[in-house]
Amino acid sequence: MGTLKLKDGTEIYYKDWGTGQPLVFHHGWPLSSDDWDAQMLFFVNKGYRVIAHDRRGHGRSSQTAFGNNMDTYASDVDELVTALNLKNAVHIGHSTGGGEVIRYAAKYGKGRIAKAVLISAVTPIMVKTKDYPNNVPMEVFDEIRFNTATNRNQYFQDFTLPFFGFNREGAKVSQGVRDNWWRQGMMGGIKAHYDCIAAFSETDFTEDLKSVEIPVLVMHGEDDQIVPIDLTAKLAIGLLKNGSLITYPGFPHGMPTTEAATINKDLLAFITA
Repeated sequence: MGTLKLKDGTEIYYKDWGTGQPLVFHHGWPLSSDDWDAQMLFFVNKGYRVIAHDRRGHGRSSQTAFGNNMDTYASDVDELVTALNLKNAVHIGHSTGGGEVIRYAAKYGKGRIAKAVLISAVTPIMVKTKDYPNNVPMEVFDEIRFNTATNRNQYFQDFTLPFFGFNREGAKVSQGVRDNWWRQGMMGGIKAHYDCIAAFSETDFTEDLKSVEIPVLVMHGEDDQIVPIDLTAKLAIGLLKNGSLITYPGFPHGMPTTEAATINKDLLAFITA
């Protein structure tokens, strides 16, 4: 574990365990690298080098009031990858992190990235636009902004229910999973969290998806209440040159945590293929 001071002075916290082919994990909003515990432990024990960072403004990284946008996130990843001299890496992103992965791959990854994985990802775009008229109305993201700005403590508690599908009839609710999500969220800075809502909802990744030529695996839960599959994964797969799609009946947005055994198995099969 360590920190990297970026060119703009931001300090990025990261974990770097093991040896072998590097796997780089990119977390979702408003979390941290801790959200990948189930994957980091699994893959380091399989002989991989596993790296995960806290996005600027999140977790243990600097709580920046600037640069909280997708272009800067991708540039930050490039600085980290360059500093660690990672090559032949597989980049794996969840939710907002999926957008970060594909933007990094498109702008900086050539010659360094071997494969990419988009899990429950916000690609190609979340918000309703002229090109995506059936997507989520801006009012939904304005509500997320309002609650983050005025009621973050309780809002982050409540958000865990749909995030993990714990609001579904018959769901087995884990208070520990909920508490850990809240813990990670509250470690980050409110300014970065507020700004990141625009980054994950309004960034258009259409051209990024079209431009990458590496193999890309798209994984999405069919009961994702946060990032609906019909507006994201099912559209993203049609834009990729070398994409494959796995969908999971009944799985929620937070499936890397709640369904870690299945997700890890399918990740390993893709990485080794």
